[in-house]
Amino acid sequence: MKLNLKVCKNGCKVFSLIGILVLSTIVFLTQSCDNQASSLKGKKVLVFTKNGPGYVHDNIQASVDMFLELGKSEQFTVDATDNSAIFATPALQQYDVIVFSNTNNDVFDSQAERDGLMKFVRSGKAVMGVHIACGTEREWEWFVQMMGGVFDFHPQLQEFPVWVVDSSHPSVAGVPSPWNIKEELYVMKNMNPTVKVLMVSDFSSPGFRFSGTMPDTFGKVFPCVWYNTFDGGRQWFSALGHEKSYYSDPVFVGHILGGLRWLVE
Repeated sequence: MKLNLKVCKNGCKVFSLIGILVLSTIVFLTQSCDNQASSLKGKKVLVFTKNGPGYVHDNIQASVDMFLELGKSEQFTVDATDNSAIFATPALQQYDVIVFSNTNNDVFDSQAERDGLMKFVRSGKAVMGVHIACGTEREWEWFVQMMGGVFDFHPQLQEFPVWVVDSSHPSVAGVPSPWNIKEELYVMKNMNPTVKVLMVSDFSSPGFRFSGTMPDTFGKVFPCVWYNTFDGGRQWFSALGHEKSYYSDPVFVGHILGGLRWLVE
């Protein structure tokens, strides 16, 4: 079976009262876990990039290149593919982490492929989601809950601040707060209530542009980075990563690296 793999071996803000109460609760919950980073040396990571019919981001190759470079510098193996057939084979179990890197819409061709992913997670393995990975398999409830939520909408691409609400996690160790970025502010629905939020996107600025109505579930912010343990495995998700240039930006690359380290600890 041809998988088309690339291999690299060895290689001060004031929120609304509601927002403050919600974020305080989030921080209390997230600080109860052990967030120490682990070494990636010798681990195996599968970067999966398939897109179904619909919009495809132009950042996919940049994301793959970032993971390949991280594999070299951190001495772990990276395989990259857009062929979902591997999910239906025993070969999937060789990996420690599967990264859904800007996957979108329906990406699995059979129930056997879906079963392979569920077996992977239930065996205690880890999954990372990057940016529009939250738009993957939108009608598959298990996948939505595993990823932590499903994409609903985003306002136009623009600059806004993101804030760290749990500074103890390795994936935010080098992230400034606020971090002013040009990004798509993703709003999710059907969120898994067990996720532990690490960062939030802030749409409270008077200059924020959107003709619709933003949700007030979390006040004037919305979760954009979180981690979780679901159905036996570990998950980490970041809605950030729209711009191709981010995948060579030291802050963003460190953000992703910290997520990987936590996933394999």
